[in-house]
Amino acid sequence: MMQVYLGLGSNIERESNITRGLDALQALLGPLDVSPVFESEAVGIVSAPFLNLVVGARTELSLQALDAALKTIESASGRYAPDRQGLTLDIDILLYGDWHGCHAGLTLPRPELRKNAFVLWPLAELAPQLRLPDSGDTAHSAWQAYASTQTLAPVPFAWHGQALTPPALLS
Repeated sequence: MMQVYLGLGSNIERESNITRGLDALQALLGPLDVSPVFESEAVGIVSAPFLNLVVGARTELSLQALDAALKTIESASGRYAPDRQGLTLDIDILLYGDWHGCHAGLTLPRPELRKNAFVLWPLAELAPQLRLPDSGDTAHSAWQAYASTQTLAPVPFAWHGQALTPPALLS
């Protein structure tokens, strides 16, 4: 079984698309570890703010099969519809075990992991002691060393009646 971490984001019907994405991931992967949810400004595009989070799970799927399954989930949310005006649901493979480098056309760890607060902060909250395979840094230490002006804030979010963002993080 391979430990994987996935980044999720949505800026269209955000709550419902994130919920549907989590449901689909749970159906695909089984039990999920889910980070707090954050609202972030759009990076690289002009759009409404995003909701972002990170999910951890274990899978027997190969990297290629996992990537294909995630694209199917995105497609079912309308991600690739020709008339879309934003991202209904974006799911990125951030980490696939301790793999690093280019595999099946994917760079691991995903380069955005260290570049974007909306990926690194949720990962640090979910798995602070996780060692990043390209450097050996922990997710927590990478977040502590992060230097950017990206706007990001934890937001309340519940999935199946469970609050994902702890109250202490909201205050």
